[in-house]
Amino acid sequence: MIVAATGLLTVAHQNIQDLAARLIEHSHLNPASKYPQIFIDAAGRLQDTRVVLLALGAAVYSLVRLAEAYGLYREKAWAEVLAAASAAIYMPIEIYEWFHHPTWFRAGIFVINVAVVAVMLLALYHRQQARSASAK
Repeated sequence: MIVAATGLLTVAHQNIQDLAARLIEHSHLNPASKYPQIFIDAAGRLQDTRVVLLALGAAVYSLVRLAEAYGLYREKAWAEVLAAASAAIYMPIEIYEWFHHPTWFRAGIFVINVAVVAVMLLALYHRQQARSASAK
């Protein structure tokens, strides 16, 4: 995400539609076909302000994930809460997508996400039990 944010900031004041067209050509795709054309049109509608906001969002997201990784490595309780919350925040979207377009892949992603949340909550529970036992 840090690379994505940096890349977005480097193209902020350039003709993004031209860059998208060159990327399509570099990928040996037909720029007149449906999906490459959608990509080029979307790039043409991006404004500098939006690109900067996307870059800032990517940077904030990566910093939160970096802090979470550091906290989990150091076995901090706040990081376990952050990991559980950041995994649980996607669950309503996954449930919605699975009900509207059920696939085994979506079901598997949901199960993995539930497992991540369960592991983090279990770690918090064990931490609380250890703290209670040591206080006695």
